[in-house]
Amino acid sequence: MSLIELQDVSKLYGFGDATSVALDEVALTIESGECVAVMGPSGSGKSTLMNMIGLLDRPTHGDYLLNGRRVSRLSVTRRAKIRRDKIGFIFQSFNLLGRLTALENVALPLLYKGHSMPKRNHEARTILERVGLHDKSYFYPRQLSGGQTQCVAIARALVNKPELIIADEPTGNLDTESSRLVMELLGEIHKSGNTVIFVTHNPELTRYATRVVYMQDGAIKYDEQTKLGEVGSYARKVMYAVPDTTEDDDLAGVSALMKIEKPNEKTTKPKKKRARRKATKKKTTKHKATS
Repeated sequence: MSLIELQDVSKLYGFGDATSVALDEVALTIESGECVAVMGPSGSGKSTLMNMIGLLDRPTHGDYLLNGRRVSRLSVTRRAKIRRDKIGFIFQSFNLLGRLTALENVALPLLYKGHSMPKRNHEARTILERVGLHDKSYFYPRQLSGGQTQCVAIARALVNKPELIIADEPTGNLDTESSRLVMELLGEIHKSGNTVIFVTHNPELTRYATRVVYMQDGAIKYDEQTKLGEVGSYARKVMYAVPDTTEDDDLAGVSALMKIEKPNEKTTKPKKKRARRKATKKKTTKHKATS
C-alpha cells in the first residue's frame, strides 16, 4: 500500500473568468521510504502540491489517500491531528518563535500533544543532539546562523517522529555551505526510514533524492527515478540548458559589432565633407560680394 496517492487532484482559485488553476488533475503515488524532489518554474504548482500533501489545503476535485485512508474530506480537527502526528514540516523561512530558545522551539509540538515538561525537554535534547546542535539548546534563533536555524526547524519537524517530512525550499535562504549541511541532514533522515519530499530550484540538490518530479502549469510534466548522488537526466537537459560562451565567442561577437558599425561610418563621413563644402562655398560667395 502506497503512503501517498493523489487521484486526479485539481485545485482552483477564484470564480468565473478570474478562475486560476493551481493543480490540474495531478495523479501521484509515493511509496514509503522514498525521497522525492519536486522541481519546476515559479507558479508551476509546487507549493500548492506540498500544501495538498501536508493537509494544509483541500482539493477542489479529486481525492487524496494517506496510508490508504481518504483524508481529503476529513474535518478540520481530524486533519490537524494527522498533521501533528504523521507529518513534519520544514519551511524556507524557518518559522521559529524568536522569544523561545532552540530547545523550547523543538519541544513545542510535544506541548500540543500534552506531554509533561521533563519529557518534552528530554525528547527535544535528543533530537537537537541528532542534528548536531546539543550545545545550542539555550540559544535564541537570532543567535544562530542560517544553517543552524534551519537545523533547529528540522529538529522541530522530527520531534513527533513523523512518517512524512515535507520541506518547501529548505535551502532557499541559505548559502552554499549551509545548504549542504541541511541537505546532508535530510539525507540522513531519509536513510533512517523517513519519507522525505522537498521542493527545490537547484538541480544539484536532486543528488539527495531517489526520484524527481517536474511540474509545469499545475501538472506533472515528467517523473523519473534517480540514483542517490546523481543529478537526473531530465534535470541536466532542462535545468542546465544554458549555452556556454568562450572567449572566441566573445571576440566573434565584438567583430560582428564592428562590421555592423562600419557602414554607418561610411555614410556619416560624406555628410561631413558635404557640410564642409557648403561652408566653404558660403565663405567664397560672401567674399565676392564684399569685394
